[in-house]
Amino acid sequence: MSSNPEFKHIQEYLDKGAIILDVRTDTEFEEGHVKDALHIVLDDLEYEIDRIKALKKPIITCCRSGARSERAKDLLEDNGIDAINGGPWQNVESYLQK
Repeated sequence: MSSNPEFKHIQEYLDKGAIILDVRTDTEFEEGHVKDALHIVLDDLEYEIDRIKALKKPIITCCRSGARSERAKDLLEDNGIDAINGGPWQNVESYLQK
């Protein structure tokens, strides 16, 4: 998963004030997550598009392995939102600890 070319853009997006969006289940999120991450379960994301658009910020999606966050990124992009897939949440968190 670390070969994903989008991962190199995580720092660039953080520097632009991106919001981290965690799309895992409630249970997974409670077990650990990036501090201050927005949590919207992937199955609910399509109903939250207007809320995310209203933030007027780029989005970095994350999940457990990178598969759900890829689907979330695609959904956001399809709705005109600037988004990248950050992959596993621990990967995104590692950029915040630099």
